[in-house]
Amino acid sequence: MFRDMKATARTFKALSDETRLRILALLSRGELCVCDLMAILDLPQSTVSRHLATLRHAELVEDRRQGVWMYYHLTGSDPLHRDLLELIEKHVADLPQAELDREALAGFQAQGKACG
Repeated sequence: MFRDMKATARTFKALSDETRLRILALLSRGELCVCDLMAILDLPQSTVSRHLATLRHAELVEDRRQGVWMYYHLTGSDPLHRDLLELIEKHVADLPQAELDREALAGFQAQGKACG
């Protein structure tokens, strides 16, 4: 895929927010529903959806609808994205906040509160 400077800048802008990095770290473990992300991040649906829209516009995540639920997963649509997502999985996913997020997600899902 041919990338231009605007698309590259959009990618780095999308990565410049702590919440979006947390979302990407969570999605590095697999597909999640918006309601899962809302519960873990303790943010309203509108805020989570806005962050996901930024990540989708930067082509870092893709979505799919299943009934009333929206699910998101990492895309890695080109070599730059694959490299960046690999770095996030390697370095960001090991940060204390990312570990807390994963533990919260596991607890949320274990209680049967996951949507879908």
